Amino acid sequence: MTHRASILFSSALLVSLACGREAKAPPAPSASGSAPAPVAPISPPAPGLKGASQGPPSHDHAPSAHDHADLGPAHPGTGDHAGHDHAGHDLAAHDPALAPIDCPLRKAHGQQPGVQHKPFQDVAEYIRFLEREDRAAWQKPDEVVAALKLAGDEIVVDFGAGSGYFTFRLAKALPRGRVVALDVEADMVTHLQKRAAAEKVGNVTAQRVAPDADPAFPTGTGLVFVADVLHHVPRRDAWLKKVASSLGQGARLALIEFRMGELPAGPPDAMKISRAELMRLATDAGLVLAEDHAKLLPYQEFLVFRKP
Repeated sequence: MTHRASILFSSALLVSLACGREAKAPPAPSASGSAPAPVAPISPPAPGLKGASQGPPSHDHAPSAHDHADLGPAHPGTGDHAGHDHAGHDLAAHDPALAPIDCPLRKAHGQQPGVQHKPFQDVAEYIRFLEREDRAAWQKPDEVVAALKLAGDEIVVDFGAGSGYFTFRLAKALPRGRVVALDVEADMVTHLQKRAAAEKVGNVTAQRVAPDADPAFPTGTGLVFVADVLHHVPRRDAWLKKVASSLGQGARLALIEFRMGELPAGPPDAMKISRAELMRLATDAGLVLAEDHAKLLPYQEFLVFRKP
C-alpha cells in the first residue's frame, strides 16, 4: 500500500466499529483528559503468521476494527443531522420492528471517508459499548457463527477483530481448532489477550497487524472472517487477491458488508460495497461463491467464498 493508503486503512478500521443501534451518546471527555489504559506487551506472532507487527499504532487515531457496530442515534440538538442517518434519511420512516443502526461520527459527514477519529477516547468504555447485549438484535452473532458450519478443528482468522465480538463466539465453535484475531489497534489486541487469559480461552491468539502489511495467514487457515472492514480498504482488488493467494485450496472467506440503499442509518451508500461489486471482487481474486446467507441479517450481505 502507499503511505496514504496505509493511513486511510488504519483510520478506517476503527470506524468499522462505529455505527449501530440505539444507545447512550458517547461521553464527553473529562476536563483532565483521561488517557486510555496502558498497553501490555504483545505476545509473539503465532507460528506461520506473517505480516504482524509488535510496535505501537502508527497514527494518533490508529483504529480498531470489526463491523460498523452500533453507536446509537444522535440526540435532538446534537447537530444539523440529528434524527437522520448518514444520507439524511428520516429515521422515523423506517419499520420500527427493525433495530436502528446509527453512527456517532456522522457530524463529520463532510470528511473524506476513512478519515475519522475515535468516538471514545476511553478504551474500556468503547469496549463495553461494542459488547452491548442489544447489538445482537441486528448483528445476530450466534446465528452468523452457526451459519458458517465449522467442523470444530479449523484455524479461523478473525480479521479486524476489535473487541472480540465474534472472536470468542468463533472460538467456542472450535473446540479442536483456534482463532487468530488480528487488529491494527494495540489496545484492542491487549484487551483480547487479557480476556482470553481471564476466561481461560486457550484457542484464541491475538495479534496486532500493521495497517500496511500484506494479508498473510497461518498455514492451514480454513476460514478468514471479515465483518464490515472491506469497505474501508483503499485497494480492495489488490488486497483480496493477496488474501486469496494466502489461502489453501478449499479455504473460505466470509464477507459481511452493509447493504446498499436506505437503511435505518449506518454508513452512507458512498462508503458501501454493493452485492454485485462484492461478487466481482471475490471472483477477480479467484474465489467462487460457496454460500449466500441473504436472509439471515436484516441490514447486511453475508457471503462466503471458497478457493477452488
